Amino acid sequence: MPRARKGAARHQAKKRILKAVKGHRGSAGRLYRLAKEAVVRAGVNARIGRKLKKRDFRKLWIIRINAACKQRGIRYSEFVNGCKKANIQLNRKMLSEIAIADPAGFDSIVEIVKKAI
Repeated sequence: MPRARKGAARHQAKKRILKAVKGHRGSAGRLYRLAKEAVVRAGVNARIGRKLKKRDFRKLWIIRINAACKQRGIRYSEFVNGCKKANIQLNRKMLSEIAIADPAGFDSIVEIVKKAI
């Protein structure tokens, strides 16, 4: 009788891979060899996507702050420079949230920034 090599462990590994590619189209969702490649590729793309998400949100926050600054007669670059000079340590996410949710609060920040410039 031949020696069993990695019987249960190999079966579990295959199940894990095939479960991970559930929903993939064609052979990549059914055949083990192609499924392994699909899992690796999906992991790479997931990592890239996590980095892109950070980049996209930063862009969105900058656009929102820029629009709020234009309404108050100051350029975005001047606003950011004034924030640094006035030692306002709010990040772009918080500044954009303030600009949307509390326009009066953003007005007061802009006034402080204009004095600092």
